[in-house]
Amino acid sequence: MGSKILIVDDNQEIREVVSVLLENEGYEVQEAEDGEIAIAKAKDMDLIILDVMMPKMDGFKACRQIREVSNAPILFLTAKTMDQDKALGFSSGGDDYLAKPFSYNELIARVKALLRRYCIYKGKEEPLTDSHIVMHDLDISRESNQIKKNGQTVNLTEMEYQILLLLAEHPKKIFSNQELYEAIWKGPYMYSANNTIMVHIRNLRKKLDVDPQNPVYIKTVWGKGYRFD
Repeated sequence: MGSKILIVDDNQEIREVVSVLLENEGYEVQEAEDGEIAIAKAKDMDLIILDVMMPKMDGFKACRQIREVSNAPILFLTAKTMDQDKALGFSSGGDDYLAKPFSYNELIARVKALLRRYCIYKGKEEPLTDSHIVMHDLDISRESNQIKKNGQTVNLTEMEYQILLLLAEHPKKIFSNQELYEAIWKGPYMYSANNTIMVHIRNLRKKLDVDPQNPVYIKTVWGKGYRFD
């Protein structure tokens, strides 16, 4: 049986459509029509898809209470798409945000991405295609959250690993500070995030490069961001 996914929406038609999509991908699906039911079912789930505007308890409040019992990724699927709504969703403990009406392909892609990261975090085994990225003398494993350089393990923090993986998955592509922060931290970008990114990149270079002042892997593109060469 595949990963367990909980769909929380007061609209029965949306629950049924999303359920069919996910079951066709091999996932085990449960449903909840409001936030209170979602909280009761959340503990054993691998991922939760959560609407915002629901009776009894809105999705933001439900998300905060779910976070007390579960670290499973939460994907908001909602018509509330203002920037302040997204910021509130992330600050409530959400991991991603998809607007209604949504693309079926995009929904499935986001679900798979969130589950992949969660399976790595939980140490679960889930079959993946292209489970390793090998570039230069680095071997980046998507399955084990492990980096090796010339066969020797390099110990990275979770955020360092996620930054390196994102850059390595898109070689030569320039990522701005905002793109990196929103992709990795899943929160709204603020100017203070620039320092956070800089510190993590500096730590990565110390761990990967012989001479961190002349980095081989992660290059700075002045005025634009960073790229993996």
